[in-house]
Amino acid sequence: MEADSIASSVGPVATGEPPFPYRTRCLVFVRVLLYPCCCFLEAQTLLLLHSSGWCVWFGRRTRSLWDRFIVEVCVWFQGSRFCEWEFPAAVILLELLVECTIPKDDGTLASFVGFRVQHDNARGPMKGGIRFHHEVGAHLSLSLSLQNSLLCSVIWQSGTSFRSMIATVSVCVGTMLLLCITSGVLNKVDPDEVNALAQLMTWKTAVANIPYGGAKGGIGCSPGELTITELERLTRVFTQKIHDLIGIHTDVPAPDMGTNPQTMAWILDEYSKFHGYSPAVVTGKPVDLGGSLGRDAATGRGVLFATEALLADHGKSIKDHRFVIQGFGNVGSWAAQLISDAGGKVVAVSDVSGAIKNPKGIDIEKLLKHSVENHGIRGFNGGESINPGSLLTEDCDVLIPAALGGVINRENANDIRAKFIIEAANHPTDPEADEILSKKGVVILPDIYANSGGVTVSYFEWVQNIQGFMWDEDKVNAELKTYMTRSFKDMKEMCRTHECDLRMGAFTLGVNRVARATILRGWEA
Repeated sequence: MEADSIASSVGPVATGEPPFPYRTRCLVFVRVLLYPCCCFLEAQTLLLLHSSGWCVWFGRRTRSLWDRFIVEVCVWFQGSRFCEWEFPAAVILLELLVECTIPKDDGTLASFVGFRVQHDNARGPMKGGIRFHHEVGAHLSLSLSLQNSLLCSVIWQSGTSFRSMIATVSVCVGTMLLLCITSGVLNKVDPDEVNALAQLMTWKTAVANIPYGGAKGGIGCSPGELTITELERLTRVFTQKIHDLIGIHTDVPAPDMGTNPQTMAWILDEYSKFHGYSPAVVTGKPVDLGGSLGRDAATGRGVLFATEALLADHGKSIKDHRFVIQGFGNVGSWAAQLISDAGGKVVAVSDVSGAIKNPKGIDIEKLLKHSVENHGIRGFNGGESINPGSLLTEDCDVLIPAALGGVINRENANDIRAKFIIEAANHPTDPEADEILSKKGVVILPDIYANSGGVTVSYFEWVQNIQGFMWDEDKVNAELKTYMTRSFKDMKEMCRTHECDLRMGAFTLGVNRVARATILRGWEA
């Protein structure tokens, strides 16, 4: 079946069982309504226990009791008309908000907003990172209060005394949250950015042809302002709130901005308290807990393989080409090192501390050592210091944005001199810049393919955990190259079929695969 006919036949689910479990729908409804109240009571309990020195043991027991209470209320809700909701197959399946209250090391309490967005599971378990960042967004706390007030008016109409009680609690909680917002008590979280990233994961895993859907989540916090013990408490509380919604064959989190293998280890341990030891519930773990060899370099190595495939398609190779790399974190540093090892010449690099260039080529090994010792590339004597804002317009053959999104825009697109752009970051090129660069003849390798190496090796880790058989690093890297090369060929074939550029070809390929799975599972209208 042609891609266009498949995509056009996908619509909302009109009948039949929605694409996630009945009990989960009850759980989401009750948690959105009752969690703020539970978190408030939990905070008061923790404050008392902390002052008496029994916080650690009883704190965990208290949270377990609140979770048990919510699950029991879910059972009561079974059969309610609120569980008859219908969900479209191609929109957000679930968007969950929780409040995480922890005691800080100084004895005070702090509240943070956590969330998990699940977009699509037509092709398999949902997959997506968990990020800890203070600029995840705004407005979700307000929407929760308004939603509580709206839900209470609906429940009130049912007439039973128990539901009336819940409605009253909801009104009180809604008012309490509004007061918290105005006083700046809660960290604020905006779902729009996370929803977009969850959808991006759906298409990315489809383009890579691995059996996953898309999800995203995190906590609105500043990790640098929290101690290691506070981060552990926060991660464990968040896991307690969402452990019923993630799972080996349901939703598999991974590290993202502000999180790392240690964060995944805490999630694994906390999840295992409820469901037994389950190493496949998260990926990006430490190797000692079932993490995959090669995972740390996977995204950067995937960028290398993607660049090789693109240049080969144009009759070129990495050797002797000049590269500019924006971002020298995990992805950028590995990409720079591997490209340099393959014979490429990295002529300019930037990170949060500054930017440097050297037309003769930067010694990446020395730069890596300097970056580790000085927490950034600023002050490196192997190149000339330049304005970070001018890095994207430096003369080069290949530009690799590997930092933030939206850095290539209409203001600088006309000044970019690279012939190829490899999008190692998520959505670094905005639509206006994309059009300008396309008219200039610049070839852009889209992010949903170019940076898919990380999620591909996460899939390998998941497979190894389920099999209980670990691969050596050479096998991981060889399999990654196979997947990246095959995905590029599939994407190019789609471009030839529809006479479109690489970005449109990648999205057409991803949507086509998701649409086919949706139809085969019987979810079409």
